[in-house]
Amino acid sequence: MSATLAPPARIGKAAIGALGLLAVATGALESVVTPTLPLLQRELGMSPAQGALLSVVLLITGALVTPVAGKFGDRYGGKRVLIRLMAVVGAGGLVSALAPNLPVLLLGQVLQGAMVGALPLSFILVRKNLPDGESKVAIGVVSGLFVGGGMAGTLSAGPVAEGLSRHWMFALPTLAVIGATVLVNRLMPDDPPGRPDDTGVDWPGLALLSATLVTLMLGLALLPELGAQPVALGALVVLLAGLAAGWVAVERRAASPMIDPRMLARPAVWKACVLTFVICVGTSVAMYLVPQLFAVSADGYGFGAGATEIGFFLLPGAVAASLAGPIGGVGARRLGSRAVVVAGIVMMAGALIGLAAWHSEVWHLVVGKLLIALANGLCVTAMVTSTATSVDRGDTGIATSLVLVTRVVGYAVGVQVSGAILTAGTPAGSDVPAESAFVVGFVLAGAVAAAALFVARTMSRGVK
Repeated sequence: MSATLAPPARIGKAAIGALGLLAVATGALESVVTPTLPLLQRELGMSPAQGALLSVVLLITGALVTPVAGKFGDRYGGKRVLIRLMAVVGAGGLVSALAPNLPVLLLGQVLQGAMVGALPLSFILVRKNLPDGESKVAIGVVSGLFVGGGMAGTLSAGPVAEGLSRHWMFALPTLAVIGATVLVNRLMPDDPPGRPDDTGVDWPGLALLSATLVTLMLGLALLPELGAQPVALGALVVLLAGLAAGWVAVERRAASPMIDPRMLARPAVWKACVLTFVICVGTSVAMYLVPQLFAVSADGYGFGAGATEIGFFLLPGAVAASLAGPIGGVGARRLGSRAVVVAGIVMMAGALIGLAAWHSEVWHLVVGKLLIALANGLCVTAMVTSTATSVDRGDTGIATSLVLVTRVVGYAVGVQVSGAILTAGTPAGSDVPAESAFVVGFVLAGAVAAAALFVARTMSRGVK
């Protein structure tokens, strides 16, 4: 165990800087689709439901890869797994950059999704080399840099796509990821394996978890079509329930489970997962609906904004999200996780309901998106930091992976449901959803976010 508790001196400023650059680069690569989605839909002839699928396919891969990355990072060392994961991300970025059509672009996004696993691996490296109090702030900073990269991607994707092409908006951040990975490989010291006594990989558990998540995402993607076919919908629900039950049964019997159900049973972990899911559903609804609303023709109820304008309108929210990481980490350390989470939930629910009532001016959407992004960053950072420091250091990767997987699933569910709402709310013969569809989406998301207060009030304060 002493090998896993290396002194802070093992990581120098250059290594920390390299890890920060990688967080910025991956955040930029992850974010380029959101502001350019209307442009991609036009160029590739996608429906709203297909656009929603493109928005979340990266997250689906992330949900599958993240627990594996966290587990392997705990077992074999964070740096070793991180470098290999970034090689997959680099390949995915190049595929997306060269994609001539939607199927190839989806393949590139699938490979890019491995980047979601980089965060728990970064947390492993931070946690192994810093004391608990400092690691909370450091984890918040790493999260903030990731979101800061998202801000850069959000701002630059539109101008690059319109000024050069959609291919370059993937190529440029991919080159940054490759360069940052080289720096991390050279400057970050190797961290020793943490669990030499663990043997074997829980392949049955991994396969069942993957099948469960893919079935869930497939069901959400097909929701508009399945709504008129109750038998098919019921069969899919039964299949999903069976896969989930089978996964739990296999993990309970596995000698070295990929995700130990006993860890999920810990109050600090399951409450963080529930809250993260609910909060990210609310965030992803705004993440999907707001750019679509900006893009609706100004002749109707929208603003007719192009990709560059949308990126500019989303910039304040991206700035708020990048600041929320460090603020959430400091707030969790000084005030406790519960106080930060409750404040974030109230802010998010109020902003979503506000968007449902007021969305006739650009500044309504800009302010609403800013508040939602700030609230999401505060909540998720507080829950990740509290989870990371509530378990043994050897379990940091898998524990934070659980929260991050829940984050990914929450985003995917919110986006897919939003796409289904817009598809169902589009009149026959038209490609523009009714305004009421946006109102329904914002109201539902606000109600779901407000319901999270019932769980947040049972959290421990988290101040040590």
